[in-house]
Formats: sequence, C-alpha cells, structure tokens
Amino acid sequence: MNQSTLHITNRDLTTDYLKSKGILGDYITWREMLCEGKTLSEVGSENFWKIRFDFLKKTYKVTKKTFIDFTLKEYRVLCQKKQQEEIVLWFDNDLHSQINMLALLSWLKNNRNGLNIYLIDSRDLVGKKINSLPKKDILKLLENKILLSVDDIEYADYIWQLYCSDSPLRLETVYKFNPMSPFYHLSSALETHLKRFPSLGNGLNEVENTILETANSNQLKSKHQLIDMLLNKQKTYGYNDFQYLSKLDEFKKLFTTFSPVKLSKKGKQVLEHKLNFYREIRNDDMYLGGAKKYSFLYVENTRKLLQITS
Repeated sequence: MNQSTLHITNRDLTTDYLKSKGILGDYITWREMLCEGKTLSEVGSENFWKIRFDFLKKTYKVTKKTFIDFTLKEYRVLCQKKQQEEIVLWFDNDLHSQINMLALLSWLKNNRNGLNIYLIDSRDLVGKKINSLPKKDILKLLENKILLSVDDIEYADYIWQLYCSDSPLRLETVYKFNPMSPFYHLSSALETHLKRFPSLGNGLNEVENTILETANSNQLKSKHQLIDMLLNKQKTYGYNDFQYLSKLDEFKKLFTTFSPVKLSKKGKQVLEHKLNFYREIRNDDMYLGGAKKYSFLYVENTRKLLQITS
C-alpha cells in the first residue's frame, strides 16, 4: 500500500489504529451516524447536510462549529481526494457502520465512477472490531480485500435509496435476496434496523426493551454501569455511550432512580407488556432513515412491519 491508496474508515479509532500499524496511504474518516435521524438519498448535497445538522443539534446538542470541524471539513477533504488509484473501505459489521458504508458507496458511485473500490472482507470478524486486531490480521485483511464490481456498488446504492425512502417495507424482502453480495453483514444489519421500529407488544423497540430488561435483571449502582452493560450486550448496533444517555433521558419516567438503577411501576408494566407505551412516546419528528419511526410497528412473532395509516 502506498500514497496511491485512499483508506476510508468509519471511526477515528480505526484510522489511528491503522496508521499506528504502518498501513501506508491517505486517510479519510467518515464521521457520521446515519443509522439515526432523517437521511436523504443525495449524500453530500446541501440539503443532506442541513438535515443532518438539524438532527444532531436537536438530539445531541451538537454545535455548528463542531459539526463543521468534525464532519464537514473531513467530507470536503474527501471531495478533494481525486488522485488516488484505489479506495479501500474499512467498515465494521454493526448497524452504525453498515449504514454509513451504504451512504459512502452511494456517494462514490456518483463522484468516483471508474475507480477501483475495495471492501475489507470482514465476514470472520463477528463480534470483533477492526481496531482490536493484531497487525498480522490487518495485513491479511488487506491482502484479501474484495474489489467491488459495478453491480455491487449499484446494489449498495439501491439499498441506500430504500433506506432513505419514506417506507421501510421494501427493505423487509429486498435485502435478503442477494446471496452473492460481498456485503456479508448487510442482511443482519438491516434486520437489526427494522427491529428499531416500535413493537406491537408494548410500543418500545428492541433497543428500548433491552434497556428495561437489563436495568430490571441486574443490580446496577449507576446510569454509567447500565450503559457499560448495554454497550457490551448490544454490539450489533454499534452505538456509543452518548446515544444510550439520550435514550435514558427520553425514558426517565420509566425509572424511579438511576443511583441505583430501578424501574418505576410504569416501567415494569411496560416491560411485562401490561402497558403499551406507544402513545406516550410517539413523536412524528423522529426518523429512521427516510421513514417516520412511529408510522410503523414491528410484529415480533412474524418479524414483519405494519404501517399505521391513521
């Protein structure tokens, strides 16, 4: 690997780790979390970034300066990187990484047509992060990297378009029927995505129910102990601690205290499916991709979504 290679990673930790292992080339870190909040299919457009900033500001109190310095400046550097002969994508297997990968491939399709684009083959990295591997395994990943075909990139772009549409229903079937795809973890990531819509049973999604289950079945002394346990338990999402902090703030009425962690009576009723919390938490400004989160219900026994028409 030399300076004719552009490495694009999903996390600063991965970028720093690859550099520390002597992997040569230029680097870009794709600093976004497109698995949360509203998205538009036109990645990199002015409206795309406006919608993303509005979401991050409202949900996580991200300032305009932070958004520009952390995300937009890195994106602008990517726009300027036109001289490399090949691009290597380093993305983990979780939902966070896979959705970011789809968006990036959509952008590359429209802006770097004709370049050799490679994907690190992470099929054997279930439960592992790239930035946890020894150098010999990193070199093996590079040696076995997969050259994406035009059809592969078109497929990724197509799934991205579906993710950004106002209905997730077509994702239920489309993502399962491409057995020759090099995107080995995309199927499970999208299944995980669909489980983030509120359940028919109690109005909470899989993430939210796991929060209540973890809090109720463990003797935890603090909110941070709860978050640490959730980070270890829900690795398929690729969430960070601040995402769980935001979620706990949203559901604080289901807890009597966070020091120690104890569910309220209402929290236990919701957990036991004796009370449906949907009406209390419905927010028509909350999106997952292009779809309104509370316009669909996930039915656990069929693993299908129902659209709410009223």
